[in-house]
Amino acid sequence: EGLVEVKPKRMDAAWLLPGVDFRQYSAVMIDEPDVAFDKDWMRNMNESRSLSRRVSKEDAEKIAAATRSGLVEVFQEEFRKAGYTITTAPGADVLRLSPSIVRLYINAPDVMSAGRSSTYTIDAGEATLVLEARDSVSGALLGMAVDRREARGTGFVTWTNSVTNRSDFRRLFQQWAKICVKGLDELKAASPVSPAPAKPK
Repeated sequence: EGLVEVKPKRMDAAWLLPGVDFRQYSAVMIDEPDVAFDKDWMRNMNESRSLSRRVSKEDAEKIAAATRSGLVEVFQEEFRKAGYTITTAPGADVLRLSPSIVRLYINAPDVMSAGRSSTYTIDAGEATLVLEARDSVSGALLGMAVDRREARGTGFVTWTNSVTNRSDFRRLFQQWAKICVKGLDELKAASPVSPAPAKPK
């Protein structure tokens, strides 16, 4: 859609539409994210688990729902703290952000089971953020970014459960949200943007 690949400071990959003036955007609307697990995640989780501790489709759906709500909550919180208005309606000053979480991999999903069991890990897992930024009125795609990160805890082997998973992934979402806020601020300062194409890797 006319985007040019650029070399981002804080993400793995990014693309921008040349000539966009981001200074007009003082508000953001954030779509409910799509969430997709790594294709081998459920199989890998269930291979080493007893029948009572296997991850079911219902468990995966609950995790996906918590991921969706958690990501939106954190993004809204960080953009609001940075002075942006959070809205659900398109407008001339509204930037529409469409985040997706793909290849979500949770190392120790905490599921209900009859017996007690503890799992110890260094990190909660990893995920990839795919973010699209569009003009909320025209729907024009203005930019896109992709970044894959681990959801890290203390850096030591610790007991992993649903509470620690939520906490670790919330910290990951906060990292992404702060990067996006800073990125938008920098784009506004450099508007209208004239991105130099990224050099081939």
